[in-house]
Amino acid sequence: MIRRYGIDTSILVRLVTGQPKDTYQYCLNSLHHLADVEGAEIYVSNQVIGETYVAVQHHYGVPKSRASASIISALQGGLVLPLNGPDVLSMLEETSGAGLFDRLIANEYEKSGLEILTLDRRMASLPDTRIL
Repeated sequence: MIRRYGIDTSILVRLVTGQPKDTYQYCLNSLHHLADVEGAEIYVSNQVIGETYVAVQHHYGVPKSRASASIISALQGGLVLPLNGPDVLSMLEETSGAGLFDRLIANEYEKSGLEILTLDRRMASLPDTRIL
C-alpha cells in the first residue's frame, strides 16, 4: 500500500524560499527519501498553498507575482503534488479576475461537488459561482 502524506505550510515555505538553508536541505532530503526510497506520495492542500503565498510575501518581502511563480516552481518538480490536481498550478498563474484565495476556495468547493455563493462580483465570475 502506498503511503500518502500532506505537508504543512512550514515545509512548503522552506521549499519555496530555500531558507534557512539547513532546514530547506533537511526538508528536501527527507521528502526525497519518502518519495524515492519508500515510494510515498506527497501532497499539498489549497489551504497550505494560500498560507504559503501570504507567508512569503509578509515574512520574506516577496511580491505577489514572484510568490506565485516560486510556489509553481516548487510544485512542478513532481516531488510535492497539489492535492486538488494540476489545475491549481494554472490558478497560481492567473493574474486577473478573482484573487488567488477566491480561486483556491472555489476549487475546493468544486472538488466537493458544491456550487459557490458569494457577495463578491469578481469571485462570482468563476465557474459554478453566483451572487447570493
